[in-house]
Amino acid sequence: MTDIFAILIFAVVVIVVWGGGSYNRLVAARERVREGWSSVDVQLKRRSNLVDNLINTVKGYVSHEKDALNAVTEMRARAASAADAGAGERQAAEGELSTALIRMFAVAESYPDLKADGTFIELQRTLSTLEAEIQTARQHYNGCVRQLNTKIDSVPGNIIARRFGFQHAPYYEVDHAADRTLTEVAF
Repeated sequence: MTDIFAILIFAVVVIVVWGGGSYNRLVAARERVREGWSSVDVQLKRRSNLVDNLINTVKGYVSHEKDALNAVTEMRARAASAADAGAGERQAAEGELSTALIRMFAVAESYPDLKADGTFIELQRTLSTLEAEIQTARQHYNGCVRQLNTKIDSVPGNIIARRFGFQHAPYYEVDHAADRTLTEVAF
């Protein structure tokens, strides 16, 4: 009888240790996803702030091209208001902003004085660098999401995940064709 009791105690201890380890790995993966999203969010906010400077610089040269400027301004405001929304709404708003920026740069191409402006050139370079940083942050975030989602779906983690309500995280996917390529800002 003592042997059965010892085996039962051992089995319970193994299950508790295994369950605690699985739970801790899921928590760590969930926190990496949150950290990854925070990195994406920081880069998107930096881009949003840069867009204001770009708009003001371009306004001085292309005052009669109001449609392109208004579209960028509107999309920037939409992206800013979506900052506290869910990932899907934020992704859509940021995609629309990227599309509007591409249109604004196409309009700016027609203005040689603007293309030669030192402030505009520096803002272009900064935007180009920032777009690469956003892409890196997106890749990091999606890698963290993949790890979390795999842990949630894999045995034995799926047992703990179901029991404690761990949810799949959404990938940061590009919804607009214009976002599928790095924004080209070289003139």
